[in-house]
Amino acid sequence: MKEGLPAIPETITVHLGTPDSDAANVTVPYIAYLKNVASSEIFPTWDENALRANLYAISSFALNRIYTEWYRSRGYPFDITSVTQYDQAFVYGREIFQNIGYLAEELFPYYVRRQGRLEPLFAAFCDGRAVQCEGLSQWGTVALAQQGMTPYEILQHYYGSDIEIVRADEILPPAPSYPGAVLTQGMTGNDVQTVQIQLNRVARNFPLIPKIAETDGIFDAATAEAVRVFQSVFDLPQTGTVNEATWYRLSYIYVSVKRLAELSSEGLRYEELRRDYPAELRRGDYGNAVRAFQYYLAVVGAYYERVPRITIDGEFGEETEQALREFQRLFGLPQTGIADRRTWYDLYAAYAGILESQPPTDCVKLYPNEVLREGVTSENVRILQQYLSYIARFDPAVQAVSDTGYFGPLTRQSVQGFQREYGLPVNGQVGPVTWDAVAGVYSELRCGSGKRPYQSPGYTIR
Repeated sequence: MKEGLPAIPETITVHLGTPDSDAANVTVPYIAYLKNVASSEIFPTWDENALRANLYAISSFALNRIYTEWYRSRGYPFDITSVTQYDQAFVYGREIFQNIGYLAEELFPYYVRRQGRLEPLFAAFCDGRAVQCEGLSQWGTVALAQQGMTPYEILQHYYGSDIEIVRADEILPPAPSYPGAVLTQGMTGNDVQTVQIQLNRVARNFPLIPKIAETDGIFDAATAEAVRVFQSVFDLPQTGTVNEATWYRLSYIYVSVKRLAELSSEGLRYEELRRDYPAELRRGDYGNAVRAFQYYLAVVGAYYERVPRITIDGEFGEETEQALREFQRLFGLPQTGIADRRTWYDLYAAYAGILESQPPTDCVKLYPNEVLREGVTSENVRILQQYLSYIARFDPAVQAVSDTGYFGPLTRQSVQGFQREYGLPVNGQVGPVTWDAVAGVYSELRCGSGKRPYQSPGYTIR
């Protein structure tokens, strides 16, 4: 399911038949689709208020199909069908009624939703004569308009008093919700947080799936286990990683348990779409999200000659933008100088390749692509504990800890002491920013300056 506030798509892909039929798919501008369906479903001679009410319903229905990825999450390569048995009438190539065309151009950015909810309403409707249904009666709207009801009042009559008509802020090209990269342990970001939130809601209906205590966008061992159990329950390969098949099966189940494609939807609220990570980073941004991005970019720049070296300072300036453009050029991405979703995942992939083939170093290791926090047991925790204990010899603000490989309360306190001492967010967790800071101080004290892997001479990929 697409996260974030709904936007109007530039285009929509329609299957010209029932879902499993061997029919063509056509992609048309969204506004042309709206005109076509309205000209196929309703009559141009109807009262204008009835026409407007129907157009709101038609658009909301289509946007709900797109937003919930109703067909795409089931593996179909289209957004909606052309048959009323499943969706709404669309006759490819038909003529458009002039007055309906004018109204559609005016109303296409608008849709109906429940107050306090975010998803477009599944605005079910039928003709009201030959077929009766839960939802709007098309012929019934005519009678209500003749009684003097406004379009909004007509919609309230059928869908309840708690609806509102809203305007979408953006018109965007269609894009799949799947990020285009397999999500694995160590990754962070909004896509990971989406998976965590959806898994926790699905777990209410399928209690075998363990709840994730912190839906913080960090793909840790608990998230991997929840993914693995979800995959077991729904007959997917139990990898503990989120590939395209797992992503869309989770989306499908999430939409189903929340009934987002039904009139009785549980609904999506703002707090459910809150995300902890910026969707994009660009020139002028600053902070730890920028610093983490710079760390990955700096490592890649140490091993790919065409990517300039940069300073990791948490400020997205000209130097970072230039290095990012070169990275995008090298990896065949649009050279925007903006760290968008696709750029992040290609950067992750490049970093993972370097991590796997990193030559031995006498001093410090690269960030192991594993977020270290309380409860984790691994060799990387052991290395972290050794770094912290060495630093503690020189800095009393940092607590020495035994190198057991288990991240317990004492290790958390030592990490927090380091973070407090060196001006980092004091969360007791070790991601790329904290790891780089710890490794930097350790290498300065033990090995001298300029000894971190991305600063030292290594091997270069040309």
